[in-house]
Amino acid sequence: MLKIQNLNVYYDAIHALTDINIEVKEGEIVTLIGANGAGKTSTLRAISGLVPAKSGTITFEDKKLNGYPAYKIPYLGISHVPEGRRIFSNLTVMENLQMGAYCRKDDAGIKKDFEMVYARFPRLKERMKQRGGTLSGGEQQMLAMGRALMARPKILLLDEPSMGLAPIIVQEIFHIIKEINGSGTTILLVEQNANMALSIANRAYVIETGNIVLEGKASDLLQDDSVKQAYLGG
Repeated sequence: MLKIQNLNVYYDAIHALTDINIEVKEGEIVTLIGANGAGKTSTLRAISGLVPAKSGTITFEDKKLNGYPAYKIPYLGISHVPEGRRIFSNLTVMENLQMGAYCRKDDAGIKKDFEMVYARFPRLKERMKQRGGTLSGGEQQMLAMGRALMARPKILLLDEPSMGLAPIIVQEIFHIIKEINGSGTTILLVEQNANMALSIANRAYVIETGNIVLEGKASDLLQDDSVKQAYLGG
């Protein structure tokens, strides 16, 4: 479904990603784990067209994404929940969700998906007229995910959904990620909480200083000694 081949990304003179290769098959949860600054966010930003690829290819459903304008990416069926949530803090919850559906014209389908999002995130329904900036961190994460789902994506790119959240909220967010995947949405998950990410993913990649250093079944990486030592606290 999504294939990254020999991708190189630079920020001026900094070589952020070096010849990385990643594949996400339809229906999977694939996680990309690694330390801060390893290149996880840069990978998602390259897929979304927010940073250009210096070389290599990114293909989605056999369509080459290199050079594709970022604003057109959602029309292809790719939604990106960025690091730090990036909700529209001055807009209400409902208005944020409406922004997620900007690339759609099917009013009946949009109305149905509002109900789907509210069913999945009941707190958003309770706060639909509140400004996004007044929500708690967990609620803002739910809003960012709900907004992305309003585009009815084929694949959801999630960047650090657990960042800064209390453990009980993290559990809830990961439960919802599994539910979203179970309803048919493919997921590429970038996450520093390696334990949680590997526990719900089908497959995983480990990235270090812009290089993929390990890949395999998530359950295997969960038992891998080097992964345990580096990312799982022992």
